[in-house]
Amino acid sequence: MKFDRHHFIKAGAAATVGFPSIVRAQGLNEKLQVAFVAVGGKAKIHTRECHEAGLQCVAFADVDKQTWDGVLGKEGWQGASGYTDWREMFTRHGKEIDVVFVSTPDHSHFAPTMTAISMGIHCYTEKPLTWSVREAQLLTAAYEKQKNVVTQMGNQGHSMQGWRVAYELIKGGAIGDVKEFHTWTNRPVWPQGGDKPNYTDAVPDYLNWDAWIGPAAMRPFAGPNAEAKPKKNGKLRGTYHPGTWRGFVDFGSGALGDMACHTTDGIYSIMNPGYAATAEPLEMTGPVTDQYPAGMVVKSTYRASNGRPGFATYWYEGKNKKGKPYMPETPEELKVDGAKLPQTGNLIVGTEGKMLVQGDYWESPRVIPEAKRRAFGRPEQLLERSPGHHAEFLMACRGETPREFSQSNFSYSGPMTANIQLGNLCARAGKKLVLNEAGEIVNDPKINELAWREPREGWGPLESIV
Repeated sequence: MKFDRHHFIKAGAAATVGFPSIVRAQGLNEKLQVAFVAVGGKAKIHTRECHEAGLQCVAFADVDKQTWDGVLGKEGWQGASGYTDWREMFTRHGKEIDVVFVSTPDHSHFAPTMTAISMGIHCYTEKPLTWSVREAQLLTAAYEKQKNVVTQMGNQGHSMQGWRVAYELIKGGAIGDVKEFHTWTNRPVWPQGGDKPNYTDAVPDYLNWDAWIGPAAMRPFAGPNAEAKPKKNGKLRGTYHPGTWRGFVDFGSGALGDMACHTTDGIYSIMNPGYAATAEPLEMTGPVTDQYPAGMVVKSTYRASNGRPGFATYWYEGKNKKGKPYMPETPEELKVDGAKLPQTGNLIVGTEGKMLVQGDYWESPRVIPEAKRRAFGRPEQLLERSPGHHAEFLMACRGETPREFSQSNFSYSGPMTANIQLGNLCARAGKKLVLNEAGEIVNDPKINELAWREPREGWGPLESIV
């Protein structure tokens, strides 16, 4: 049976889906052996979820030894082996690991993830799946080739109800055929729009800077910048580490990489669009230098497919040169209700109406104005709901469900990430890109070179042990 990635579309109230009992040689009563590439920041959620789910941590790697207590401080995990270099972790423990979580900065996602897949290790990688377009395409191909591996990207909203309700509204004809998606965010909330720092600092003794740089070109360490004042919880943040790397082209993916895997997720779930036909920077506050611009608007177009008309997407991030947030115009349908656009969200424009989706995770999708929402009523439920983002991944890892039960697997999240990174790529190129259906740039093939970066020597996937 071919598993439908559209989440068990119901044939009726009594519809069921049959699952094979085992998809991997993991006994259902055995503990999954887990490892982590990064255990601080967002990774704290993964260590907590895995500990509560009864997994056994055998090893972990984090460049910052200050974070290690996030594993070693958990009951039953004190014997886990810690490393500052993920390559050493895989080399020493690869045969023991059933599942790995990768939660590093964007630029370091690809190599440990590809290493895991190549070794037959189930892999959960944080969003965005990759730093570049080509890396996303390579991980998708690897996942589709390695049939025994379960994967998941960390866009938690994909397991929530919101986009499913939006899907059901659209399929139910609430707004007709979709013509446009407008998506906006309050990011960046970190320094962006500048150039390379003009100061350096000594590397702290708790930090493996070489491993933090990983596949990127080496540069000197720079600590807290008192002028930029990047703060969290009232504390001065580092220039790169922790947390403020997102605005730097070499390490992060800007606001697109941070939030689009959440805020545009429903677009890909509902429309199943394939690769974009075009990607174009409509507005930017400045060119891409060592950092992404402080604000920009990107338009992408998608081809008609399977009876669905083509459509366009618009992405708004940051602020313009006057300091005003880039956002779409408030539609008349909201003005009728005396309402305004939320701080982040989606506006979906159809041939017969509009829909507003509030928040980063497709919360509260509703037809606008209110009178039309009430007249249309509640849509018929077409899709099953998820047991939760970590739950569906771990259920598939244990063999309780097919691997595709892990909904944001790399067959879905890989092309999605590639399309998202096309937005950054057209900004770096400073021009409109035209692509074929395979996702290759055809109007200026030289730009395909920007879709990939040869990793610094020694920092690619571990081919010697896979």
